[in-house]
Amino acid sequence: MKAVIYEAFRATPQVRSVPDPTPAPDGVVVQVMASGVCRSDWHGWVGHDTDIVLPHVPGHELAGTIVAVGREVRRWKIGDRITVPFVGGCGACPECHAGHQQVCDHQFQPGFTHWGSFAEYVGIHHADLNLVALPDTLDFATAASLGCRFVTSFRAVVDQGRVSAGQWVAVHGCGGVGLSAIMIARAVGAQVIAIDIAEDKLALARALGAVATVNASQVDDVAAAVIDISRGGAHVSLDALGHPTTCFNSISNLRKRGKHVQVGLMLAEHSTPAIPMSKVIAHELEILGSHGMQAHRYGAMLAMVQSGQLTPAQLVGRRISLAQSVEALMHMDRFEGTGVTVITEF
Repeated sequence: MKAVIYEAFRATPQVRSVPDPTPAPDGVVVQVMASGVCRSDWHGWVGHDTDIVLPHVPGHELAGTIVAVGREVRRWKIGDRITVPFVGGCGACPECHAGHQQVCDHQFQPGFTHWGSFAEYVGIHHADLNLVALPDTLDFATAASLGCRFVTSFRAVVDQGRVSAGQWVAVHGCGGVGLSAIMIARAVGAQVIAIDIAEDKLALARALGAVATVNASQVDDVAAAVIDISRGGAHVSLDALGHPTTCFNSISNLRKRGKHVQVGLMLAEHSTPAIPMSKVIAHELEILGSHGMQAHRYGAMLAMVQSGQLTPAQLVGRRISLAQSVEALMHMDRFEGTGVTVITEF
C-alpha cells in the first residue's frame, strides 16, 4: 500500500510503498477513504509523543470500509462503513469496565501507538469495543473530521463541561477543536464567545453561531473582555489551542464556580503552564481535562448530526491528496487556513 512515512522526528515524510496490514485476531483492517490532518499528528512528527516507534505512519482521524476481519471479531463484517475514536480501549482494565475507554490503562491510538491512517489501509485493534458504524448519509470526509477534534469537543462541552442552555461559553482558539466546540455549544443553547488572533477564523466562528468574538491580538486583557461581554464571566471556558497563554486566560475569564476544560494538548515546554490558583480557590473553579470520547458515546453525537442540530460538514476545509498531506503535516504549527484539512485522495 501507499503510505506517508517518516524515519526520524522532524525529517521530511515520504510517500512510499509499504506492506499492507493484516488484522489482529480481535481487529480489522480498514480501507481508508478519508483521514484528517490534525495538530496532534504534528506533535507526533516533531517528537512530543513518546509512544511513537520509528519508522512511523501518522494519522488518527479516519473513516473507511472494513476489508479484512480477525477471527475473534463478532460485530463487524467486510464492507461495513466505520470510524473509530482516536483513543481505543483494551476492554479489560478497570477504566474500560467502567465505560471510560478514553482513559484506558492500556489504550491504543492509530498514528501513535501503531501505524496510522495516512495510508491506503490501517489496522484497528479490539474492533468489537471500539468501532463506530457510520450512517449511510454521512460522507467519509465529514466522518473523518469527527475523529479527534469534533468528538473531543463534544465530550468537552456536553460530558465534561455539562453546558446547558443560556450559559456563557468562552472558546479560546478557533482551529478545528475550537470551531467544533462553538458549533456544539451553540446547538445546546449556550451563548458562545470565540477568541482567536485571526480575523478569518473569528468570522467563521460567528458564522457557526458565536454571539461575540475577541481578537486576542487587539485587546490588552482577553479575560477582562470576556468578563465584560458575558456580564460576569463564562460559566464554562475551553482552551481549544493548548498554550500557556490561552490556558491562563480561559481560567481567568470564568465567573464564580465556573468550569475550565483543557482540550488543546499541552506538551513539551508547554506541559506545566502557570495558572491563577488563587482565583481557582477563591471562586471555587473547576479544572477539567477532555481526552477523546468513547465509541459508545458516538450515538448521542451522531443523532444530533442526523437531526441537523450539528452540521460538521461546515468544518471541512481543504480536501487534499496523500502526497499533499506531507506539506500540510509539516506546517500545522503555522495555523494556516480555516476548518479541518482532510485527505480524500489516496
